[in-house]
Amino acid sequence: MKFNSIILFLVVFTLFSINNQAVAQKNKKSTEIIILHTNDMHSKIDNFGKLAYLADSLRKTHQYVFLVAAGDNFTGNPIVDMYPDKGFPMIELMNKLHFDVTALGNHEYDMGQELQNKRRQQATFPFISCNVDATGAVAKPYEPYVILKAGKIKIPFLGILQLGENGLPDSHPSRLEGLKFTNGIEKVKDFLWLKDKYGILIALSHLGVENDEVLAKTYPQFDLIIGGHSHTTMTKAMMVNNVMIVQTGSGLKNVGITTLHVKKGKITDRSYELVPLASIKKTDPEVQAMIDAYNSNEEMKRVVGFAETDFSSKEELGYLMTDAITARMKVDFAFQNGGGIRISELPKGDILLKDVFRLDPFGNQVVTYTMTYDEVKSLIINSYNRDKSVDLAPSGMIYTIIVNAEGLCTDVEMKDMTGNLLDANKSYTVGLNSYISASYKFNHKDPGTTNFNTTAQTLLDYLGDVKKVNYAGLNRVSVKK
Repeated sequence: MKFNSIILFLVVFTLFSINNQAVAQKNKKSTEIIILHTNDMHSKIDNFGKLAYLADSLRKTHQYVFLVAAGDNFTGNPIVDMYPDKGFPMIELMNKLHFDVTALGNHEYDMGQELQNKRRQQATFPFISCNVDATGAVAKPYEPYVILKAGKIKIPFLGILQLGENGLPDSHPSRLEGLKFTNGIEKVKDFLWLKDKYGILIALSHLGVENDEVLAKTYPQFDLIIGGHSHTTMTKAMMVNNVMIVQTGSGLKNVGITTLHVKKGKITDRSYELVPLASIKKTDPEVQAMIDAYNSNEEMKRVVGFAETDFSSKEELGYLMTDAITARMKVDFAFQNGGGIRISELPKGDILLKDVFRLDPFGNQVVTYTMTYDEVKSLIINSYNRDKSVDLAPSGMIYTIIVNAEGLCTDVEMKDMTGNLLDANKSYTVGLNSYISASYKFNHKDPGTTNFNTTAQTLLDYLGDVKKVNYAGLNRVSVKK
């Protein structure tokens, strides 16, 4: 299908059908299999009606249509995250659309293992991962793969979960107790027999596109890798080692349509199309009614502050979050990791309750420390060297990263807000969110004190104090080579 976003969906759908008819002629006696796939939906429910309409339209004209997700179905929309039965709206909608399977993503743990069990029990589809051992954990065991059937053809989908530098998925470590994780790319070798037995092997990967490339280079046995985690919008499939890699971005803005033709148990043709859901003009009325009911939460529309100018970057929003910690917790400095800043802009005008929970949906608590100058420096250096990029948004200080020829941070110049160098002989009080406290490597003799206010509530309290905020053009971090 040659997609054009300005063409109405019915025209697009016609072109899709014509193109697939032509491919079918080319692959006579082959079986056509359509895989609709999403990744990193992050509780964004507004396009579910359009996805339902697309899926049902394809099911009416094609015999074998599967709907799958590559993980991180939860966290990112307060309408879902703050629902009385946390996360349930996503399960209800995914059930309604007849999802066939989802990979386990790192954010599937944000609600805790007990609630995850409840969501999985309610789901009419499995959550799969081959590199998680739940023996001895609260979480119920995970199936490593699922077999989907297209007539006599059996198609194995293998789930693979991302792990960070600490050997854990990117979720708060307290929510991962009792679980054992192994390197997903290494673990795959235990399941290559699926390819030998069924002739086809598909990965539902929550590894990120860079690791998907490694996966493809390591295992040419895969026919298709449907990826997630890195939020990569791929308008064209990536071919690595004759393995097709696809991914659709995040937030259910797009859906992928990957079409396979199978003949005598082997894939003879593969094609991929990225479809922006904004191009689909119709919606399923029943699904839309469910979405509208969820979105009618009036409490989330409550005004909690006012932005005098646009927030145009994650950095500006990070400074707002850390200023809330220094002000409310009476500490010298505070730091916010970039991965915990979940939106990148906020328009001028009223700040709503739902905006705060969109920005900070994790329920992290504030942890305070007394730290030496060198300990603060170790936090900044180690955070930068995780990905060789600025990570921590500060409050109470400005800092300059000093990098070497290899791009690693070797030193930090730290100044107070008036531009004076910090005293290297002093100790300082520092506020962090509990994810940084538990997951980042840094020197600290003080074990930290957990304050039972969440970072989101701290921000709400701060907005209640100051009423109006303006961070336009503010920059507290620089890099010197």
